[in-house]
Amino acid sequence: MTGSDIPSSFRLAYVPGVTPTKWVRVWHERLPDTPLELVQATAADAPGLLADGGADAGLVRLPVDRDVLAAIPLYTETTVVVIPKDHVATAAEEVSLAELADEIVLHPLDDVLDWETLPGRPAVERPATTADAIELVAAGVGVLLVPQSLARLHHRKDLTYRPVPETPASRVALSWPQAEEAPDLVEEFIGIVRGRTVNSTRGRATTPQRPTAKAKEKAREKPKGKRAGTGGGQGGARHKPAAGRKPSSGGRAGGQSGKRGKPRGR
Repeated sequence: MTGSDIPSSFRLAYVPGVTPTKWVRVWHERLPDTPLELVQATAADAPGLLADGGADAGLVRLPVDRDVLAAIPLYTETTVVVIPKDHVATAAEEVSLAELADEIVLHPLDDVLDWETLPGRPAVERPATTADAIELVAAGVGVLLVPQSLARLHHRKDLTYRPVPETPASRVALSWPQAEEAPDLVEEFIGIVRGRTVNSTRGRATTPQRPTAKAKEKAREKPKGKRAGTGGGQGGARHKPAAGRKPSSGGRAGGQSGKRGKPRGR
C-alpha cells in the first residue's frame, strides 16, 4: 500500500494479563511513522470487538470462532491457585486438585478457564469479576484458579500463588478478522510476534540497504586479477610459449631470459 491507502494507525486489542510491550517497542522501531493504538478489552468482549472492526488485530484468549476470526496461537499459560500467604498449601512448590477438594473454589463470571467439572466446593454466589474474587481470597473466603498472568496482574502483598498441573490451561493467540489475505499492517505485526527480521520477505517490502563505507573500502582493497604476459610480478605464474613459436629474445626486464646467440668468428 502506498500514499492514502496506508492506514493512519494500527489498532491492537489486548486482554487482561497479556503484556504486548515488547512487540509494541519493535513496532515503533520498524514503523515509526505508523502509530500503534492499544485497545484494552475483556477476554469475553475481544472477539466481538475484532469482528466489528473495533481493532485491526488482537491478543486474545482462545477459543475464538474460526469462521469469523483468524488466529495464530502464541503461548500457553500455567494455571495457578491464588491463596493467602499463610495458607498451608504454600509449603509445597505445586498443588494438586485433590488438595483443593475441601476448599471453596471461587468461579468468577469472567473466568477464562474451560472447566468440564469445577474443582473444590462452590461458593454461595459467583463473583462478578476476577478482581472481586481476589478480594474474597484476601478476606479468607476461598481460593481462586487463574492463568498465571492474571495472578500477577492482581498481585497483593498478602496473597501468593502455586501452580496446579492438572487444570485446564489458557492459550493466548494473535487474532484478526478472516480474509483471503491479512492486511499489510496485520502481516507486519504477525512478523513481529513471530520474530521475523526486518528484511524478511513475508513482511512489508523494504528498501535495499546501501553498502556501508566499510564494505566499500573492502571492495577497493580486493586484489585485481593479474594480466597474462606482464612481467615483473612476483609470484605470478610463468606462461609457456605458444606451440610452434620460439621464446622471444628481447625482454623488457633486462633481456636475460632470451636465447644467447653464437659468438662471431674473429
